[in-house]
Amino acid sequence: MRGLPWENFTALTRRISPDQQRAAAIAAVTHALHDGYTDLIYIMLPLWQAEFGLDYAALGVLRGVFVGAMACLQIPAGFASEKLGAALVLALGTALAGLGYCLAGLSAGFAMLLGALFIGGLGASTQHPIASALVARAFAGPRSLKALGTYNFAGDIGKMTLPAALSLMLLALAWRPALAILGCLGFVLAAVILVVTPRYDRDGIAESKVEMKIAAEPPRRRFAFPLLLTIGIIDSATRMGFLLFLPFVLTQKGASLQTVGLALTLVFTGGAAGKLACAFLGARIGAIGTVWLTEGMTAIGILALMPLPLRAALVLLPVIGVALNGTSSVLYGSVPSLVVPQWRTRALSIFYTGTIGAGALAPTLYGVVGDAFGVWKALTLVAVMVLLTLPLAALLRPALPYGSGMA
Repeated sequence: MRGLPWENFTALTRRISPDQQRAAAIAAVTHALHDGYTDLIYIMLPLWQAEFGLDYAALGVLRGVFVGAMACLQIPAGFASEKLGAALVLALGTALAGLGYCLAGLSAGFAMLLGALFIGGLGASTQHPIASALVARAFAGPRSLKALGTYNFAGDIGKMTLPAALSLMLLALAWRPALAILGCLGFVLAAVILVVTPRYDRDGIAESKVEMKIAAEPPRRRFAFPLLLTIGIIDSATRMGFLLFLPFVLTQKGASLQTVGLALTLVFTGGAAGKLACAFLGARIGAIGTVWLTEGMTAIGILALMPLPLRAALVLLPVIGVALNGTSSVLYGSVPSLVVPQWRTRALSIFYTGTIGAGALAPTLYGVVGDAFGVWKALTLVAVMVLLTLPLAALLRPALPYGSGMA
């Protein structure tokens, strides 16, 4: 069979230059570490609750301050990289993220822990806009979709490996030295970033012929980027809304706590595979075709899940995960094609801020709906809302140079 994702990836890696290899590797490893740092908090919350006597509201504040700092400071991080260079700002951010966890290990109370997590979130804010822009600068055209999809997939690897590593370390170490060791990884990677990251000029790179032609064209419709951002916001809100209600839906089907954990693992595993596969699919059939396919599958999958018995629902969950998370690779990968090279970091920082912010707000808003109308009706609303992306994607098609697909 030809055209399978892993075959396309192998072919892609054979055709890239050393600078492209270094850009892709730095972006992927940095994404993995930063996303792993973000999800370490879930492992630590019960330990911090026991250590400092915190209530659930305080635990929510700890999580919120890290994610809030990460989301709100991405645009300033993008501006800083334009002035100081991507390598320096990304290295400083990675070092700050590591420092945040080192300081968390030294915290003597809630206030110190809160400050440490704010520092960690401040550092984490640099990764998404700068690392993804680094990949977008290194790869042009449909190859950018594939490269950004691979970068996106690397984040899920970090989410799985770092929390698992911490869990194993806690079998032999107290939580304070364990966090300090993982925090030191940020300093090591920061040094590697400074040395290895390729330096590009302010306008990006010497673009390929395809990219030069795109950059030379008249500005695209002014609504193109806002349309893409709106699709991304709805997609992110759908993902968080579904994950909010899934445990309650499964519990009502008779699932135990362990089964709910297995179900979430199935969704996340399917999501990781979807991020990689949909990036290559987007390069093959086009961004718009992929959005229609994945968002349509998401809506159908959510609606089909509700009447199914528990075992059948578990079988369906990885498929939902592929569709639920796969769209993001195509959306992120489409941002560079809508802006001129020198605006990419800024545009990506705005895009990540919007989607992460939507993901943070969606559980609260959908939770209000769930309290008012019940879980089943709220989940139905989640499925209906994601269908709004289909007409928006159709409106976006003329503005995307790769909307119809390029092999």
